[in-house]
Amino acid sequence: MTPPTPSAAAPLEVTDASVEKSPSPSTPKGNESRSPGRLAWTRFKRDRTGVISAYIVIFFFVIAIAAPLIAKLYGKDPYTTYASQRPDLLNAFSYPAGPNGGMSSEFWFGIEPQLGRDVFTFLLYGIRTSLGIAVAATLLTTIVGVIVGVTAGYLGGRTDYLVGRIIDILLSFPSTLFFIAFMPVVYGLFVAPDDDIPTWLRATALILVLSAFGWASIARLLRGQVLGLREREFVEAAKVTGASPRRIVFKELLPNLWTPIIIQSTLMLPAYVTAEAGLAFLGVGIIDPTPDWGVMIQRGAQFYTEDITFMLFPGLSMVIFVLAFNLLGDSVRDALDPKSKR
Repeated sequence: MTPPTPSAAAPLEVTDASVEKSPSPSTPKGNESRSPGRLAWTRFKRDRTGVISAYIVIFFFVIAIAAPLIAKLYGKDPYTTYASQRPDLLNAFSYPAGPNGGMSSEFWFGIEPQLGRDVFTFLLYGIRTSLGIAVAATLLTTIVGVIVGVTAGYLGGRTDYLVGRIIDILLSFPSTLFFIAFMPVVYGLFVAPDDDIPTWLRATALILVLSAFGWASIARLLRGQVLGLREREFVEAAKVTGASPRRIVFKELLPNLWTPIIIQSTLMLPAYVTAEAGLAFLGVGIIDPTPDWGVMIQRGAQFYTEDITFMLFPGLSMVIFVLAFNLLGDSVRDALDPKSKR
């Protein structure tokens, strides 16, 4: 029998090697990294309104953080009364002598009636104050709401009943009226009636009071979520394996609660911005001469019939920020919703 020649076997060996080394067309490269976070980010990037809103929100936060640097480069500060140094800046009625509220290359947004402070730097520091208080209150509210809501939902029983009744009581309060009546009481606990209330105490009291009445809504939401999750198979399996309650909460429950937590936080922050500005406008929050969105609107309301520019800039900027953040919150909610189709 004649042995097979190498030339006859060679083509078969080459063909087999090429088949073994060729990548499988049924396994695309990108599927293995399609995590829920990446899918949410992809959906968010497709939402043009959300992206534009995010840029606007980032712009405001950058302005707030860099306010001292911008003011230094600009050459003005929010506390100096420039009209006392240069009386020609105001007319005989204490209104800006120049057109459009005194706007010029020297004073970009004009000057304040009566006192002659620079509106541009006052607005920069006002944004910084308002956003700082709102962010701190949002973080504290979220932390307290998560702790109380998850604890009540996981433990259940009497703890859940007690927490539920406390939440019902807090949600039944007319918060705005209560803030107006309660803020002077908080100040009176730390400062004598004849003494001036320091700004740090006003800011701290605002953060604590806003958080004390704001955690109930997020706690109720998370309590309901946990009540449904604690009966799921993966939680029961963790209990069977001897996992501690702490491990169950942090490893099993919280990873499934990030979506409602983020959504509630993004909707809560603009609400706190308007609440803080409203309290400043009513005189129970931050007061003049501390720069603040509400302080500027409260001051501008006294002169808007003669000089609307001083009220225009803080009012318009706050509306733009709150609207952008609300639209951003809606876009984040749609992006994190796995049923969302964009």
